[in-house]
Amino acid sequence: MCGCLNAYDIPYHGLHEYFRDAIKKLVNNKQVKYRIFATEYILKIAWLQPIVKHKWILNVVGVSRVFCNMSYFRSALFFVIVLLFCAIAHPASAQNIPQNLSNINVNDLTDAQISQLLAQAQANGLSDSQIIQQAQAMGLPSDQAQLLQQRIAKIRASGPGGKSKNNSNFSDTSSNQSRRLNFPIDTSSRNDTSQNKYKQNLFQVLKPRIFGADLFRNSTSSFEPNLRLATPSNYMVGPDDQLEIDVFGNSEATWRLNVTPEGNINIPGAGILNVSGKTIEQATEAIKGRLAANKYAIGHGTSVQVSLANIRSISVIVAGEVEKPGTYTLPSLATVFNALYEAGGPSDEGTFRQIEVIRNNRLYKTLDVYDFLTKGEQKGNIILQDQDIIRVPTYRVRVDLRGEIKIPALFEVLPGETLQDVLTFAGGFKSHAYTAMIKVSQISDQQRRLADIPEADYKNYIPLQGDIYTVDTVLQRYENRITINGAVFRPGEYELQKGMTLTQLITKAAGLKEDAFMGVGSIIRLNPDNSTSAVIFNLKDVENKAVPDITLQREDIVNISSIFDLRDKFTVTIYGSVRHPGVFAYADSLSLEDLIVKAGGFTADASPLRIEVARRVSSGDPMSKDSKIAQVYITEVDPGLKQQSVNFTLHPYDIVSIYSVPGYEKQKTIVIEGEVQYPGPYTLQNKNEKISDVIKRAGGLTVFADPDGATLKRTFLQIIGVDENTVDSTDIEKDRIQRLNRLKKTFKDSTDTTKATLIQQPSNDYIGINLREIMAKPGSNTDLILEDGDILRIPKERQIVRINGEVLYPSAVVYADNKTFNEYVSNAGGFSPTALRKSAFIIYPNGTVKGSRKFIFFNTRPKVKPGSEIIVPKKPETPPIPPTEIIGITSGLASIAAVIFAIISLHK
Repeated sequence: MCGCLNAYDIPYHGLHEYFRDAIKKLVNNKQVKYRIFATEYILKIAWLQPIVKHKWILNVVGVSRVFCNMSYFRSALFFVIVLLFCAIAHPASAQNIPQNLSNINVNDLTDAQISQLLAQAQANGLSDSQIIQQAQAMGLPSDQAQLLQQRIAKIRASGPGGKSKNNSNFSDTSSNQSRRLNFPIDTSSRNDTSQNKYKQNLFQVLKPRIFGADLFRNSTSSFEPNLRLATPSNYMVGPDDQLEIDVFGNSEATWRLNVTPEGNINIPGAGILNVSGKTIEQATEAIKGRLAANKYAIGHGTSVQVSLANIRSISVIVAGEVEKPGTYTLPSLATVFNALYEAGGPSDEGTFRQIEVIRNNRLYKTLDVYDFLTKGEQKGNIILQDQDIIRVPTYRVRVDLRGEIKIPALFEVLPGETLQDVLTFAGGFKSHAYTAMIKVSQISDQQRRLADIPEADYKNYIPLQGDIYTVDTVLQRYENRITINGAVFRPGEYELQKGMTLTQLITKAAGLKEDAFMGVGSIIRLNPDNSTSAVIFNLKDVENKAVPDITLQREDIVNISSIFDLRDKFTVTIYGSVRHPGVFAYADSLSLEDLIVKAGGFTADASPLRIEVARRVSSGDPMSKDSKIAQVYITEVDPGLKQQSVNFTLHPYDIVSIYSVPGYEKQKTIVIEGEVQYPGPYTLQNKNEKISDVIKRAGGLTVFADPDGATLKRTFLQIIGVDENTVDSTDIEKDRIQRLNRLKKTFKDSTDTTKATLIQQPSNDYIGINLREIMAKPGSNTDLILEDGDILRIPKERQIVRINGEVLYPSAVVYADNKTFNEYVSNAGGFSPTALRKSAFIIYPNGTVKGSRKFIFFNTRPKVKPGSEIIVPKKPETPPIPPTEIIGITSGLASIAAVIFAIISLHK
């Protein structure tokens, strides 16, 4: 392809890297080969490598040739078109995830890996179910998907965790730091480090962890060179360094001198001195000699101190198996770790044990990162010099250690190291690890083989390439456990000693409780085939040594019942006029007075002279229709609950009823609101006091009162004649709410005003009264007897009529005697197209409702009164017939028509 560069030898890292590189190649290099190189880059980003690799698109349409001859502007336009095509072909939200998860074993994943997976999924806006779906789509078996779902649920239950990540760089952040860099730091490589690759990859965290990789891929660590440390004695001075020369004693002077590109410094009054290539010690001696030669009494009362002020930059090359190989500009105090961090650390195929530092074309030093990770040693982490090369070869032997180990990971092994060394790298076994043997899966020619490594061979076993070691957990099994449960003072698990018997175990458990059932006890015994059998014993005989003691075996479970476990819980119940009625625990010899005291004593209306006690019957005749089901006793107690010579003793399950004193009544209060002379609360004088009686007590109606609009509000329980103090009104209230909901649902499509009206005047909280007739005929049937809590409202005369519901413009209209129902609707714009006209109704000011009636073909509308509200409901919506149903009906009719036509044809 015109001799262009090949874009396919560069690995897939991150979209941003290739996008940036493609831009640079295209903009900064106008040669044809770089333009095609950039095009291949973009197609590679879009995962169209197979297309570009075969080049059939570019060759068929001759795009390569056209692109080679394009102007700069046209090539940029072509670049944008290709980029848009890539964006359409593969959205940016797509993830570069592993293509096969079939080999993942969820049991081998650590909690940290699952937590990282959840954090990455949360960043991408994925739910737990979507994680499982994507994992299965990538080949995760269904059984492993179930295990992954369980692990995720377990991690969720334990609580979210995470750490904040703060990026850092080499820039000076301390205002008191005297030493500075004398060159700007390029942080673009850090901002686009290989961390992004791992963040983009949702299931990358499920891959086995490489021991040491987090050291360079963790954004919370940076291995910054310490710019404030004392100048190392072996530091090599070079161009762009700044030396601080401090002369003190008989002569005093301080100079900050920059090292020129030729390696010289110009000492005031002493001339030019070459210091490049010298260590700081050698440069100090040379400076002292030059000053002494220029009449400075060095060593005779005058001293010289030379230190490094501002440091220079050096250029090092990081090559081999690293995440981002290349040339890096670093401070001259930078070490190997600093350079590796800038390059993202060794790649998945790179070694962490034999990292080479090449200086002057010779191997100068070898770095083993494991020395730092396991011992904290940095003996190979030397200070770099300009043009040093850090080479990371591929690893030689890497093994996988998993299971009950403190740091499960992939470990690199050097010649001469054993399995014991790998265990040391991993931090040793966990507390529940089975340490007597480790299973290893080895590569044997074209397949794998299993082997068991005993603990004695850990120091001798030489790990081989591809070994997978699994450390199992100890068995959830006890070799000497016995258990005792029930009526002993210290139930639980105990050690089975040789020849231990049942009585010895009871003694070890601090003995029997007082409520221990001395009859039958049991031992659940584990049989040799792991089935269980029961050994029954008589506890009293065992305690009295009337029978031989029972020798216990491993995993025996001894059960000693309590007498309370073998019977129902004894209770007594008290109802009626006590302060705290309810169910109470029974005690022997419990008297009636004791129970009343437990219930908080009598209420004010209680009658101590008539108390009823109902007792269970155990001798009823099942063959008799009038067989007793309870024995009822009528008794009395002292009003002060004093103990009498003979008290009524209760039995288990007795039910006590305390009644009120005959004729005892609590005050009942009603409220009159609105247009009366003296509105307010009134206490009823008689049980049969009526509306007219109370209005008379309130001074009668005012001249502004509207008797037709008077309403009586009464609770639902009072309407149905139930005393809320004597019944559980929960079910009744639920029924009331359901009725209201059905009423509201009928008008759910009406306007908000209609809904509000229905909620404000629910039909089962208001009683429609005719106050005008009541005042004209006091004591008549329409003159209702008042109940406690009633609210009688008498409004002022109203002069408007409200029209709501399915009308074109819901509004309020001034009342007029000569207007009809339909005329009021017309004043509101008329019926809407969705109005259910025949069901229109009116709510009168007193709360009564009257609907429209139909006589033959005519609708008879109710009479409109001042203060009324006209409600027009909405037609019920008829769902449209779906096309499939229409086709079915049509085809059915066509079939019937064809049959009929065939029959007619046969009869001709």
